[in-house]
Parts: sequence; structure tokens; C-alpha cells
Amino acid sequence: MKENTSKSRNNLKKYLPLWVGLALASGVLIGSKLNFNDTTKKIFATNSKKDKLNRLIDYIDYEYVDEVNTDSIVDVTVNAILENLDPHSVYIPKKEYAHSADDMRGAFIGIGVSFYIYKDSIAVIRPITGGPAYNAGIKAGDRIIYADGKKLFGELIERDSITNYLKGSINSKVALEIYRPSQNEKLNISLRRKEVPLISVDASYKLTDDLGYIKLNRFSETTFNEFKIALDKLKDEGITKLVLDLRNNPGGYISTAERVVDEFLGNKKLVLITKNKSGEINKTYATRRGDFEHGKLYVLINENSASASEIVAGALQDNDKGTIIGRRSFGKGLVQREMSLGDGSAVRLTIARYYTPTGRSIQKPYGQGNESYYSDYEKRYRNGELLHADSIKVADSLRYVTPKGKVVYGGGGIIPDVFIPKDTSMENETIQYVSRSGFLSYFIFEYLEKNRTIFSGMNFEDFRTKFEVDDKLSNEFLEYAKFDQAHIDLSGYTEELKRTIKANIAQQLYGPNEYEIILNEKDPMILKVLELEGKGHLDEK
Repeated sequence: MKENTSKSRNNLKKYLPLWVGLALASGVLIGSKLNFNDTTKKIFATNSKKDKLNRLIDYIDYEYVDEVNTDSIVDVTVNAILENLDPHSVYIPKKEYAHSADDMRGAFIGIGVSFYIYKDSIAVIRPITGGPAYNAGIKAGDRIIYADGKKLFGELIERDSITNYLKGSINSKVALEIYRPSQNEKLNISLRRKEVPLISVDASYKLTDDLGYIKLNRFSETTFNEFKIALDKLKDEGITKLVLDLRNNPGGYISTAERVVDEFLGNKKLVLITKNKSGEINKTYATRRGDFEHGKLYVLINENSASASEIVAGALQDNDKGTIIGRRSFGKGLVQREMSLGDGSAVRLTIARYYTPTGRSIQKPYGQGNESYYSDYEKRYRNGELLHADSIKVADSLRYVTPKGKVVYGGGGIIPDVFIPKDTSMENETIQYVSRSGFLSYFIFEYLEKNRTIFSGMNFEDFRTKFEVDDKLSNEFLEYAKFDQAHIDLSGYTEELKRTIKANIAQQLYGPNEYEIILNEKDPMILKVLELEGKGHLDEK
């Protein structure tokens, strides 16, 4: 009897996995045959709204007449849901997440080069100073033709695939084959990928003997450290006054903005107020660690200064610190938190509203939909607000007063203390477009390919004071871009175009700091700062 029982147990152990597998298979088969008619009481249903969405996707997946990529359906569905919330709650697909994360982290892992896909190859515009490529001796104009034996030139070359070969894990090695046209030679260079910073400080230099200038392009994880290094260097050079340029800065981390503000405000000064769905209020205060609390400050903003930029400008304005110069800012007073969706994608969901120290919300209305919300620039342009301060509409109900009695307003952006109209010559939309679109950068690269020896050994100060863009070069650009066929007339903006060409040459030769120095020489807002300082021009270097 014991022997039979033992055999039965052994048989049960032997065949148990088979029976379990058959049971699972039967369950899948039965499930696939079930009618998907809905009922009010569903097995395992915990939330009918969530279950409704899951069932819809299942219907499509199992029953729809054609093959459908349900991943794309989910993406569309998530986007549609978020679009009905507010303009700043957004979905980040898996394929875009890495780039988005790098942007906010303020760094990426790679070899550290700016490059173009020029004709059929990767052309190095400029190695990033201090990066692996720079340290390995890669130069502007070099072509990267192989990476670990993988061909990186030819008609089918794509930017995404290139990035995959140049980026990688920290300290991973990559063997590059480089072609250097200037010497008609090939070089084999092996280097290790390192963390390469995405620079937040576009420019940092002295405008005059005692007036410094710092331009921030975002508020990432690394921004404060970059800003602090730049500020300390300028202080060591003798500045007692600072221009903080936040124009076209779309924002970033609130915590970074708070740390920047803390450099300028005294201990226990209120920086920011946030309020969430449940009514919970959090207040952030400045600390004792500020290093520029007594220095004179100017902050530059425009219609594209948003989010964290507005937190900085609003906190300083409400604490009567510094002078805000420019045009009304974008008007974003919502706080987002990034949340993973478990498959490599994520959402940035609005979780709170923020208020400046006087208690004002600067969030502009968004009830008319995203299209109306993001076309606000055109509305401002049409109503004359970009040209005339008295065209800015304010509501008395949104009137607030700072500790020193200055009147400020909520309801859609930070209104500057000193208004500067949009200069249609200095800030020509067409010139800005061609500079951003790639036309001008490609033209400059080709120009330098032929004329790089002209600038060999020329330092930036010599370039700035001695090199001038002549009519021949500006006309060559107009012909290169074929604006005559597009019916775009830049004939009235010759000097502005020449300055933009010179700035782009400086950028490719020397870097973003020098690009800003050239453009800022005739910048209306900076000229206004100099006027307020009693100086009509920039110090000559």
C-alpha cells in the first residue's frame, strides 16, 4: 500500500507541470473565445473607468478586422487624455525619453562633439572643450567615418543611428577612424565615452569693468553649479553688478530655480508658494548662503521666458530685488512631476500651482484649448503688446503690492519693471528663423571649410575687433539660401544680417559664449541696462 502511494506521489510530481500547463493553455483558449459583452459586475474589476479603457484596447487587439499596432493606439489615447487636462501635462514616448532625460539631467554619455551630417558624412563642427574628443585631438572639420568598424558615411546615413554609435555607457571604449581634409590624412583614435555636459550657461563675461553678464538657457540638474562657477569667476574679476539673461529660457526644475534665486535674496525671504489638489501649501524661503545679496541686479525676460524663469523673475520682483527688463513673460504657473509608465515612457503631470511671494498666480488661461494657448504670441503681436507697454492688459482684481510699495500684477506672465519693445530690425523674425533653421550654420561651415586658415592663430578678441563680414559674404549667403525664390527680402537688414553671420562664425570657431558677445553688442535690452548705468556703450576689450 505504501509502495502504491509512493508511486502515485511520484507520478503526480512527474505530471503536475504538464497538467498545470494544460490548464493555463485551456484558460487562454477559453478566454480568446469568450464574448466581450460588458456587464455591470466584472471579474477582478476595481475601477470601471480604467477597465473600460483596457477593454477597448483588448477589443481592438483581438477583434478588429485589420492588424493594428496597439502601442500606437495607447500613445494616441494617452496624448488625448492629457490634452484635456492642461497644456503642460504631456506624454513622453519611450523613443524620446532618453533625450528628454538627458536634457533635464544636463548631461549625456558620449564622445563630446557638435556635428553636422554634411553631404554624406559626419563633419565635426567643434569638439566640446574638455570632452573625450577634445582631449583625443579631434578638430573642427574632421570627418568621423568609422566607429568600431561601423561605416558612418554614405547616402543612407541617419542622425539617430549615428548618435547610437557615438553615445554609449560610461567609460566604454570606441575606436574611431577620422579623416582630416585639411591634411588629407586618416587617423585612428581610440577613446572612452564620458559624461558630457549639456551647457546651461550660454555666456558669461564682463560687459563693463564692474558689470557682469550671465545667460541661462535652461534650469537642469547641473545649471546651478554652472551658474555658481560663472558668478564666482565674474566676482573674482571685480564685478559688483550683474545682468541675468533669461530670455527664451523655457524653464526646468523648480529646485534649480530656487537655488539661483537664493544667491540674490537675504535669509528667510519668501521665494515661492505652491498649492496642490488637496489644498496643501508649501513655502520655500531663501537661506544664508546667497553670495550676491548686496550686488546690483538686472534680469532680462521676454515672451519666451517661461516656468522656472518666471519663478526667478517673480521672486526677485516681489522681493524688490533688482530690475526686471524686457517684455511680459510666457505665463506658466503650473508645477509638473515626471512619472514612469513602466515601459520606458513617462508622463509629466501637473500636480500643483505655484504663486510668487506676493501671492500672485502668473498662469495664463488655457480653457480654450492648446492651440489657442500656444498662439498667444500672435495675439500679443496683433494687439500691439510687443511694441507698446500700454497695450498690456491688466486686471485690477489681480493687483498686488511688494514690500516697498511697487505694484505688480498676476494673470499671465511677469510684467517687467522696464519695458523694451520688440526691435523689428535687431530681432527680425526672418533673420532669427534662418539662423535657427540650419541654412546659416551650414553656410558658415562650408565657408570655414574653404577659409579656415584665415582664422588660424586668431584669438577671439582679434576676431571681434578686426574681422568684418563684407557685402560679398552676405550676398553669397543670400544666394546660398535662395531667398529670392522664397520671396523673402532682407535688403533692409544688411547690418543685422552681417552681425548674425559674424556671430555664427564666432560660434563655430570659438563657442556659444563668443556667439552671444557678438550679438549683444547692439542688443536693445543690454543697451538699456548700460543707459540705466549711465554708460552708453560696452567696454572695449
